[in-house]
Amino acid sequence: MEIFIDGIKLNYEQYGSGEDILVLHGWGASIQTMRSVIDALKDRYRITALDFPGFGGSDFPPEDFGVPEYTRITRLFMERLGIKKTHIICHSFGGRVTILLAAEHPELVDKIVFTDAAGLRKPRTLKYYVRTYSYKLAKRLSRGHVVKRLLKALGVDVDKRVKNAGSADYRALPDGMRRVFVRVVNQDLKKYLPMIKSPSLLIWGENDQDTPVEFAKIMEKMIPDAGLVVFPGAGHYSFLDRFGQYITVVKTFFGG
Repeated sequence: MEIFIDGIKLNYEQYGSGEDILVLHGWGASIQTMRSVIDALKDRYRITALDFPGFGGSDFPPEDFGVPEYTRITRLFMERLGIKKTHIICHSFGGRVTILLAAEHPELVDKIVFTDAAGLRKPRTLKYYVRTYSYKLAKRLSRGHVVKRLLKALGVDVDKRVKNAGSADYRALPDGMRRVFVRVVNQDLKKYLPMIKSPSLLIWGENDQDTPVEFAKIMEKMIPDAGLVVFPGAGHYSFLDRFGQYITVVKTFFGG
């Protein structure tokens, strides 16, 4: 199904009846990534799953989008569909939106399942700063044709260094979404955690390298009503790695 909000086409799916659950996917993913979770719960709840702008069947967002804009469009989406209060299951980037939504609009959010959720910024290391400023220097040098040719003669391909800079997620994006990505990952949402009033269940993979378990422990301490479950051997997609356990825990938490 499709709906237009602020001129952006949003793709979504809705199934079942009963208490509402809003399902929010991670960065680079879509509704399809959460399909198994949706199918396992749609016989007990009204499930609404959204493709965030830039992913799945939804339009790309403007280049000035960040977490606040994603949160706003999610809130307006709920309003248009008549969802007055909902449980939320979020994965990775969906956790960023959920943190801000729950902190700023507690009246809209019931229980939350944060799954390998993003939202905290990793500590900046020396390696990070060297990589960042090397990229900025290479990008600046790439604009000067004379310097660029000179460096290439010395075996330094500036254009190649610029092209290969950044994470795999960053390089896979079109230019406009790269700017959105940088804005999203650079926002630390830690200060909003104490403002979350919803009962929150944190489910994490022990071997998650994208959003480490240390993040989950910080979130558990800072969210007033939170508990943490860690699945041994699971990674960033713990809900797929330990699907049976995941669904059992989620159903219990929601009161099923």
